Amino acid sequence: MSINKETQAALRVNKLRFLPVSRVMEATVRSEEPEASADLIASLLMEGFGSVPIVDHAMRLIGIVSEFDLLNAIRKGRDLVDITAQDIMTNNPVSITEDVNVCTTIEILQNNHLIRVPVVDTAGKLVGIIARRDILRAYLHSNS
Repeated sequence: MSINKETQAALRVNKLRFLPVSRVMEATVRSEEPEASADLIASLLMEGFGSVPIVDHAMRLIGIVSEFDLLNAIRKGRDLVDITAQDIMTNNPVSITEDVNVCTTIEILQNNHLIRVPVVDTAGKLVGIIARRDILRAYLHSNS
């Protein structure tokens, strides 16, 4: 007995409702401290990082710097060599804990117009990051 395409799609989505982001997030995250120069952050983004989480000395998430933040600084006439991540970061960024399921993460990403969201533990320590493409990859591989 074969399953029709609608049923297959429903099964894939159902798997994502119970799949925690810890299973599909990127656990190796490049982060920086608030004192990092904005030009360093810009160079990291050029290497393929979409945004750089900013953490305190205990690795707790305190901010994030995205391309948007860097472009905004440039638009205001600021030299990225002369400013730090703390000067331009988005404070207290949207984040999720590692037990949040993938479907809830999709809602958070969509409702906040985000491409990626940092993942923290219950103490607020950065443990990963999940991007829209990670979710799409999990969806495509959910039948494997």
